[in-house]
Amino acid sequence: MTAAAIATPSLSIAGQDPIRVMVVDDAIVIRGLVSRWIDATPDLKVVASLRTGQEAIDQLEQCDPDVVLLDVEMPVLDGISALPVLLQKKRNLVVIMVSTLTRRNAEVTLKSLSLGASDYIPKPDNTNEVSTSAAFQHDLVEKIRQLGWRRRYRMLGIPLPRIIPHSRIAHPAPAPIEGNFEEAKLVPSLPPPAGIKLRPFHASLPRVLLIGSSTGGPQALSALVAGIGSVIDRAPVLITQHMPPTFTTILAEHLARVSGRPVREAEDGEPILAGKVYVAPGGRHMRVIRRDGAAVAALDTEPPINFCRPAVDPLFSSAAKVWGAWNLALILTGMGTDGTQGAADIVAAGGTVVAQDEATSVVWGMPGSAAHAGLCSAVLPLDRIAAKVIHLFWGDRP
Repeated sequence: MTAAAIATPSLSIAGQDPIRVMVVDDAIVIRGLVSRWIDATPDLKVVASLRTGQEAIDQLEQCDPDVVLLDVEMPVLDGISALPVLLQKKRNLVVIMVSTLTRRNAEVTLKSLSLGASDYIPKPDNTNEVSTSAAFQHDLVEKIRQLGWRRRYRMLGIPLPRIIPHSRIAHPAPAPIEGNFEEAKLVPSLPPPAGIKLRPFHASLPRVLLIGSSTGGPQALSALVAGIGSVIDRAPVLITQHMPPTFTTILAEHLARVSGRPVREAEDGEPILAGKVYVAPGGRHMRVIRRDGAAVAALDTEPPINFCRPAVDPLFSSAAKVWGAWNLALILTGMGTDGTQGAADIVAAGGTVVAQDEATSVVWGMPGSAAHAGLCSAVLPLDRIAAKVIHLFWGDRP
């Protein structure tokens, strides 16, 4: 199928033309459905609807998209083969991989992130599920908008407006924590971004590390866990990454390889122990509860929170109840506001929150939300977070 230019007028943000989207999928029904969703969004516009990766390569310059939705499995040339060629032909192109929930596709999709894909979205197994899945439609449109506008504004060299969905979180500003405070000195703190007020670090050393992430998270998590081996050895690490089933299995295996430490999906009822990394399984919220005096993992399939399951808020909020001031929570790159309510609970219980900065985040939704809420003690580039975490756990000790 050849490219089809769409002439439907669209609204724009800050006077800019709509984000231009190329849809590449061998299923004509899927292409049509996704294209209708995109064109129904005022600041988005479909500029091409194509069947193979080769067609995408051949028509890239002519269609000039900002964002490409690239299916993993296609005839002639599949998504993983087309990806590096597309990125070579157009620098800073946003490519979102689309794949079904098989182990092979999960492995290929996570590999695509290391090759330069901006993000991925899991596709329901059949056309009927695609057409009826409100979550798939919501995630697809929001990923295109967030990543597309970030690219556009960066190319224009102007500040990116905050276009994250309005937060429905309702919580009072946390009261100041009583006690003695000191700034971590081995890793000098950076001045906070404009309009953000940082909280002081608590004087007591943390004993548990919590991590929440979403869009861009797999890459950020790989870089982070590779540098915090000494922390993993002495403390439990719990991770919630917005991912579906199978994908979290592959993620845990990858993190185990890069860290050289035990990393696996958490099991319901298992004790939370130092020396291990627990990943929330796709499709299940992970909480922490006390059972017979011990902290254990509690998994459930309650409704999505912040459109996500697993969500970060349940992990953070439950950990605040169980471990109080022992918690150090990291909020890494991600879309939306998940983690902010949980971060407020962490801070209220005496714990500490650190966020990834905007410059190194694929999307500064989750960390930006927590930072603007005044919940963070530091907002750091990704390559400085591991050193900060190590020093916070070890204090002045070598």
